[in-house]
Amino acid sequence: QVQLVESGGDLVQAGGSLRLSCAGSAIAFSFYAMGWYRQAPGKQRELVASIDTGGRINYADSVKGRLTISRDNAKKSVYLQMNSLKPEDTAVYYCNAVRYLFSRKDEYWGQGTQVTVSS
Repeated sequence: QVQLVESGGDLVQAGGSLRLSCAGSAIAFSFYAMGWYRQAPGKQRELVASIDTGGRINYADSVKGRLTISRDNAKKSVYLQMNSLKPEDTAVYYCNAVRYLFSRKDEYWGQGTQVTVSS
């Protein structure tokens, strides 16, 4: 059974840093595009950053220059380095894995990790 397990969420002051990790198991990790999403209370889940199998990276405009996504296929892990955090970054952060195999979409989510940024 595929599992994605996030860790690293915490309470931090504005301007601080956190590093989120997501470890996959029972998944052909290198074949999946990986992403970090977040969901704040009362808001829709949104894409924060993604990295595909070729290492191409995409960021939401609101986090460019502050957050950095990376992956380690050997460790089946994806990371999100978060610097210069703002109160508006407060949300539950979810790890996502997706691949398209012909007409089939395989997608998995982690359980989420809470990031709270105090002002």
